[in-house]
Amino acid sequence: MPALPQLYAHPFSSYCQKVLVALYENGTPFELRTLEDPQAQAELAARWPIKRFPVLVDGERTILEATCIIEHLDRHYPGATRFLPDDADAVLEVRMLDRFFDNYISTPQQKVVLDRIRPEDQRDRYGVTEARAMLDTAYAWLDQRMAGRTWAVGERFSLADCGAAPFLFYADWTHPIDATFANVHAYRRRLLARPSFARAVDEARPYRHYFPLGAPDRD
Repeated sequence: MPALPQLYAHPFSSYCQKVLVALYENGTPFELRTLEDPQAQAELAARWPIKRFPVLVDGERTILEATCIIEHLDRHYPGATRFLPDDADAVLEVRMLDRFFDNYISTPQQKVVLDRIRPEDQRDRYGVTEARAMLDTAYAWLDQRMAGRTWAVGERFSLADCGAAPFLFYADWTHPIDATFANVHAYRRRLLARPSFARAVDEARPYRHYFPLGAPDRD
């Protein structure tokens, strides 16, 4: 019997949750090598010296980066939820939205969080101001985008939604989504109600004390 794919991940990490959503969507069997375990940390460092996660080990293959891991799962472990559509133009749209959530929601959100971890005399006040402005601009664009849509690309849950779920989840903690962006709030609620993401959120609850801005008493 072939070994299960191994996912090196931490349940509280947004990028790890992105992959966990994909795994849970289709009930794909896997072994979680949680990075709370020092042995798993050592194994990750041996395979990937940069030590960023998640990392998936599937047989002889080591797959880096959450988007690439989900594309690997979609190709080699297909299930009822397909994360990339068959139509080539629709695939480009899914990938475009995947990059939007990575670059314009997750990246500025993490800028704000990581800045808080720095010693106070080394913080980047200007950079944080820029990051918050980027989030406001991204929320506004997404609010228009989501008008009349259920998921990021039409009516089909996709790779883009796997990332949108944790990124919007933490972004609203870090830089609250303005109440006027009703479409974004509705989309975030739909993502939180999705069983695959609800499971990832629940599994991460024990680690909320790690959030340097203070996790809110909601969600």
